[in-house]
Amino acid sequence: MSNGYDWFGQLGEFHGKFTVGEKKPVIGITGNFGDKGCELALGYYQSVLKAGGIPLVIPAYEDMDTLSVTLDRIDALLLSGGGDMNPLFMGDEPLPGLGGICPQRDKAELWLVRMAYNRQLPILGICRGIQMMTCALGGKVFQDLPSQYHDQPLIKHSQNLAREYASHTVQIEEESLLHRIMKDTRLAVNSFHHQAVCETGSLLKVCARSADGVIEAVESTEHKSLLGVQWHPECFVLGGDDSMMPLFEWLVKEARSFLLARGIHQRILTLDSHCDTPMCFPKAAERGISPSRLISSRSDLALVDLHKMHEGRLDASIMVAYLPQGGRDEASLELANRTAHHILDQIEEMVADNADALGIARTPKELYDLKGQGKKALMMGVENGYAIGKDINNVEAFRKRGVVYMTLCHNGDNDICDSARGNSEHQGVSDFGARVIKEMNRVGMMVDLSHASEKSFYDALEISDVPIVCSHSSSRALCDHPRNLTDEQMRALARKGGVAQVTFYEGFLRKDGKADILDAITHLKHMAKVMGVEHIGIGTDFDGDGGVPGIASASEVINLTRMLLKNGFSEADLQLIWGGNFLRVMNEIQNFKS
Repeated sequence: MSNGYDWFGQLGEFHGKFTVGEKKPVIGITGNFGDKGCELALGYYQSVLKAGGIPLVIPAYEDMDTLSVTLDRIDALLLSGGGDMNPLFMGDEPLPGLGGICPQRDKAELWLVRMAYNRQLPILGICRGIQMMTCALGGKVFQDLPSQYHDQPLIKHSQNLAREYASHTVQIEEESLLHRIMKDTRLAVNSFHHQAVCETGSLLKVCARSADGVIEAVESTEHKSLLGVQWHPECFVLGGDDSMMPLFEWLVKEARSFLLARGIHQRILTLDSHCDTPMCFPKAAERGISPSRLISSRSDLALVDLHKMHEGRLDASIMVAYLPQGGRDEASLELANRTAHHILDQIEEMVADNADALGIARTPKELYDLKGQGKKALMMGVENGYAIGKDINNVEAFRKRGVVYMTLCHNGDNDICDSARGNSEHQGVSDFGARVIKEMNRVGMMVDLSHASEKSFYDALEISDVPIVCSHSSSRALCDHPRNLTDEQMRALARKGGVAQVTFYEGFLRKDGKADILDAITHLKHMAKVMGVEHIGIGTDFDGDGGVPGIASASEVINLTRMLLKNGFSEADLQLIWGGNFLRVMNEIQNFKS
């Protein structure tokens, strides 16, 4: 007979049968500091459990490596309430109204929030949590509302009622994330604070205020899973009131989405087919930073580095030696060739100096081998056939170095073909260009038609004996830019077995307003409808002006996966989009026998 004290018997009942339960997401909850050390109020983990998550308390420890590893093992972050924040972390001096502070917790949570944000983890901040989130992401907090807030008379923000009862209302912005969660524009909340958000910064925006104008909730400006509330929703469930449970259900739902996307990124190979990070080498050199350190450090200089690839769970990127179109005299052509080889030298040096974490791949198999070793991978490309000059032997020389594709032109006609931004010098592909394409076929180098004119595109499609690619091109039907592909071009490309890789350059995503990740999704969906999902992929153009809010660097590529899942794409689709299609063409070309 089982009773509450028969722990061994109850364990036996559990072990008496085997079931495979739902894989629940892990929600990391920041612990508070109490008299005996780390503590956590009951409502936080009870609300997470009730919403279907697994709560994991994260103590405030000043060990960045441990915090980083912790974040790699959770699926969302809940920032709990607690004492005041040390104003020195905001660059402010303390005011008389400042309450008790814990600098150790402050520092740990600032690190935690910023690293969680970089990893694209869903975050819910509660009371102190909204304040920490705001400060970590570039905003500011009032130290003491009574002495600092002068917009209008304050309502009471520190109630004497029991914590599970509401004491004032907040007005929620229509069409905001909070509005979609709570399904109302007015909400009764509890209140236990004298600090509050003062300035949100650029990464967050206000989505709710109290009657006196005090900021009560913030959310992301980049379509990310970020939400902060000034009240304590976890208290209501303890009194049998489920009205605040939608907040925790939202967090757990977003955590499930992240868990699913993370699992997919573990199972498939994710490849970005075009990045211009070598364009950052000269600027880095001005600061005394070598290419090797540029890739190994997380900085504002480059959108792709090892930190960002790890955060976004991007396995591989094709870095190109980019050459702007210049003069076509002998001296200029020789300089262009030397420059391209020099850039490739720098990429190889960068990889060699970080060989414990990074490798160069020349074939699809080598990409998968590096992923199996737990390493990130780079492939090499050449952007602008200008690099070969008039010497067709340079094609084979680049391929022997490991170059997997060459973009036939850039913004200007060259000796190979006409550019989308050129003067139609050859009326398409030149006679020399036709020989170049055949030579690229022979040596196993992909022909890339991004930047080419329509006539050059169709000429190359007919000349090439193997499929061609557009490593970074979006839809012209959605954004009328000569660099983008028409629906007819895409259909012709698909009929020949080729692929087109959506790019995140704002000017190629929309003509009016500011582009963001939703525009990227729209282009991907349209191109999948026109070509079939077997012929599309992703070429970000990071560091070549690619990157828009929501998918602004390599750290954010997992956001795209989550968005694609929400838009009905399957894991099988994602395997194709994130490199499978592009590598199919690469394999076909590298195995081609002329």
